[in-house]
Amino acid sequence: MLDLYIDADACPVREEAFRVAERHGLSVIVVTCGNVRVPIHPRIRLVLVEAGSDAADDWIAEHIGAGDICITNDVPLASRCLKNGARALGPTGRRFTPDNIGEALAGRELSAHLRELGATGVGPKPLAPKDRSRFLGELDALVHAVRRAQTPI
Repeated sequence: MLDLYIDADACPVREEAFRVAERHGLSVIVVTCGNVRVPIHPRIRLVLVEAGSDAADDWIAEHIGAGDICITNDVPLASRCLKNGARALGPTGRRFTPDNIGEALAGRELSAHLRELGATGVGPKPLAPKDRSRFLGELDALVHAVRRAQTPI
């Protein structure tokens, strides 16, 4: 079964993900420890977790399975999802794969180290319309790829 998990607390593309899920008839699990609104729909489930830095990530990693897709910008969560056989997609349409997750984790660690040393960055750029468009295209393509992989020959 293909389910869509959304790491919702800082997800700027929830509405786009809901539209793709509706088009493909997917169930959506929205996981948050905050105040996130979701449409009332039989295939959309809101999961509230205790407040904590990794509570939503832990819940998703414990429940996501092979063939599911996680929408997250959290690189360690993406890595955990990949280890469970799931797919992971960032809000800009960046696919996390076994081939690129190591580099993404290393970049995250380097950024954290630089912040500890006092280097300040500008932070992530706001999501542009082209990012939203890329996300929609990649999520749609990812759904098709998962379904092809699940179809028996």
